[in-house]
Amino acid sequence: MVRDFLIGFAVCTAYPTNTAHPRVFLPMNTMLSKPAKYRALLFFSLLLTAIAILAVTIVRNIQHFDTILTYVNYSHRIQTVSLRLQHALLAFLIESNPKTKPEMLAKILADMDELIEDTLYLSARTQDQLKTARAQLNGLDHLAVTEQNAHLAEAMALINQTLNQESVEREILLEEINFQTQHELYFALAIFAVPLAGALLFFYFRILTPLNDLRLLLDHLTERDYTPIQLNHLDPLLTPVFASYNRMVFRLAELEAAQQQYANSLQREVRVATQALLEQQHSLARAERLAAVGEMAAELAHEIRNPLAGIQLAFANLRREITDSGQQQRIDLISAELKRVAGLLTGMLDQSRHAPESAHPFDAGAVITDLLTLVRYQIPEAILIDSQLPDTLPVVLPESELRQSLLNLVLNAAQSLKDTPGQITLRARIVADDLIIDVEDTGSGFPDELLTLGIRPFLSHQSKGTGLGLAIVQRFAHHVGGRLELANSPPHGARVSLVLPKGKI
Repeated sequence: MVRDFLIGFAVCTAYPTNTAHPRVFLPMNTMLSKPAKYRALLFFSLLLTAIAILAVTIVRNIQHFDTILTYVNYSHRIQTVSLRLQHALLAFLIESNPKTKPEMLAKILADMDELIEDTLYLSARTQDQLKTARAQLNGLDHLAVTEQNAHLAEAMALINQTLNQESVEREILLEEINFQTQHELYFALAIFAVPLAGALLFFYFRILTPLNDLRLLLDHLTERDYTPIQLNHLDPLLTPVFASYNRMVFRLAELEAAQQQYANSLQREVRVATQALLEQQHSLARAERLAAVGEMAAELAHEIRNPLAGIQLAFANLRREITDSGQQQRIDLISAELKRVAGLLTGMLDQSRHAPESAHPFDAGAVITDLLTLVRYQIPEAILIDSQLPDTLPVVLPESELRQSLLNLVLNAAQSLKDTPGQITLRARIVADDLIIDVEDTGSGFPDELLTLGIRPFLSHQSKGTGLGLAIVQRFAHHVGGRLELANSPPHGARVSLVLPKGKI
C-alpha cells in the first residue's frame, strides 16, 4: 500500500496538468528499478514463507489435538470397562440379581474385545494386560463364588493398571506435543518477525526519513529556498518522488525569476509614471503661478484701460479743434497707436477670464494621502514626512485646487529645510463646519516681515522662491470662503494653517 501511494504521488507530481505539459501515466515496470523489484520480491517471499510455516504449525497443532482426543477416548473406554468390572464384582459379592450376571459379563467381555482389537492405545503392555484380564473372565460362570470374586478382582486390578499406564503415557505425550508446539510456534514467529522487522526498518530509514526530509524541504519553499536534492543517495523507490520535487523546484525558481523581472519592470514603469505625474504637478504649479501673474496683469490692464479711454477721447476732441493738416496727421497716428494699445489690453482681459472649478464631495484624507505619496519622490530622503489624519475627511470643495494648494505648502516647507535633515508634519481635522489642515516644518521659520505685512505676490523670503506659492493658496482660500494663517513653531520651524469650510455633504 505504501509503495502504491508513493508511486501514485510520483506520477501525479512528475507532470503538471497544463496544456504545455499534459499528465502522462507511466507503467509500473518503468517506475521501479531492478533493486526495488528484488527487494520487494525478497520481502514478499519471506512473508509468504512465514505465513506458510505458521499455517503448517496450526495444522500440526490440530492434528496433535485430534490424536490426544483419540487417546483420551481410548482411556475413557478403559475406565468405563473398569467401572463395569467394579459393578460386576459388587453384584457377585452381594448376589442381588443372579439373572443379570451373565448379561453384565457379556457386555464387559464385548467391550474388552473392542479394546483389544483397537490399536489406539499408548502403552505397549496395554493389549497384553487386556488379554490377560479377558482370560480371567472367561468361564467365570463355571467357577465357584470365591474363585469368581478372585478372577474379577484380578481382572479389575489389571484394568486399573492399564488405565494408569495409559494416563502416564498420555501425560508424556502431552508434554512432547506441548514442547514441539512451542518450538514450532517460536520458529514461525521468528521467521515472521524477520521480514516484519526488516520491513519496519526499511520503511523507517528508507521511506519515512526521506519523506520527513521532503517535508522540511517543502517548508523551506516558503522561505524561497529552491535548492534541488541530490538523488544518488536515495532509495530507487523514492527517486521518482524527489525527481518530481527537483522539477518543481526548478520550475518555481524560473517562476520566481520571471516574477522578479516583472516586478522590476513594473517598478520602473511606476517610477516613470510617477516622474511624469510629478512633472505634470510642476507644470500645474507653474501654470498656477502664471495664472497669478496673468491675474495681476489683467488688473493692471483694466486699470490702464480706463485712463487710456480718457486720453483717446481727449485726442479726438483735440483733432477736431486743430485745423493744421500736419498736426492732424500726427494726432491721427497717436490715436491709432492708442487704439492698438487698447486692443491689446482688451485681448489680455479676455484671455484672463476663466471658469472657476466647481466644488464636489470627496474624501480629503484620501487626497492628502495620495499627494504625500507623490511628494515623497520629489523631496530629499533626509526629510521625513509625518501625516496625522483621521479615517475619513468628507468635504465639498474644488478638489484639484485643494490638491495644488497643499502641494505648494508642502514644497514650500521642503524648500525651507534646504536638503538638511528635518521633518514635515501634516495634520488634518474637522472642527465644527471647518476643515483645518496644518503643515508644519522644522526649518528656520517665517521672517518677521512676512508675519507682519502678510502675504504679497512676488515677495519671498527664500533665495529661489517666486513669492507666488502662498499667494495662490491664499487666493484659493479666499475664493472658497476660508483663510490662510501663518505662524512660527517654537523652538524653530513654521506652521501654515489652511482653514476652509467643509461644505454641505
